[in-house]
Amino acid sequence: MTVAANLPRSAKDLLAGKTAVVTAAAGAGIGFAAARRCAEQGARVLLSDKHEGRLARAVDEFAQLTGSTPPAKLCDVTVEADVQALFDFAERELGRIDVLVNNAGLGGERAIVDMADDEWLRIMDVNLTGTFRCLRAALKRMYAARSGAIVNLSSVLGWRAQAGQAHYAASKAGIMALTRCAAVEAAPYNVRINAVAPSLALHPHLAKSSSNSLIDSLVKKEVFGRAADPLEVADVIVFLASDLASYMTGEVVSISSQHP
Repeated sequence: MTVAANLPRSAKDLLAGKTAVVTAAAGAGIGFAAARRCAEQGARVLLSDKHEGRLARAVDEFAQLTGSTPPAKLCDVTVEADVQALFDFAERELGRIDVLVNNAGLGGERAIVDMADDEWLRIMDVNLTGTFRCLRAALKRMYAARSGAIVNLSSVLGWRAQAGQAHYAASKAGIMALTRCAAVEAAPYNVRINAVAPSLALHPHLAKSSSNSLIDSLVKKEVFGRAADPLEVADVIVFLASDLASYMTGEVVSISSQHP
């Protein structure tokens, strides 16, 4: 029988000596929080986003918080050429890719009867197909290295029903299924793939895609009486990317205090 050796590990410097690529890392949301936490735990981090100005500001803020200026690359995850350019750049800048935080996503609120095809397809292309594109690009490189960890961003709406969120919920449920299937394929190459499913992490970008009344109603469902801070989600992402989660793959971890 084979067992893991040297199991005792420190909760400090969980990603020491590793590299990490974080998509949609600009701004004040989960992506930037994940990038910050990865750096605080010892990783060299590459920031990516589709918004040039926002990415530049994120690089400056990241440098102020961590004392290190990160490499950065513009990338629209709906464009395959952008995705390939991002991972080629990451290999050149970082030498290898140990961790991918697949964070790029898009929200919205629309009843099914009022939803046009292009609105449905846009959410799917960013959230589900974008995650697939980055996953595929990372896996090709991680397979060659026979090492790596990927954390995909899903949502509790992949499990729970909410009016006006059919497109978003369907895309996030798809990410859960994609995570499980990819994890089975990647295991022989020593690559782990998991996902997190936050309920409500409050940040400025959320207000652009969700009404105040919707956000207020969601907060009321949280037993702590508040939304999560993006850093609280980032802490779980770092755990899944680290060796502390060395026997976890294909799992979807709920980050939620919602009651039924």
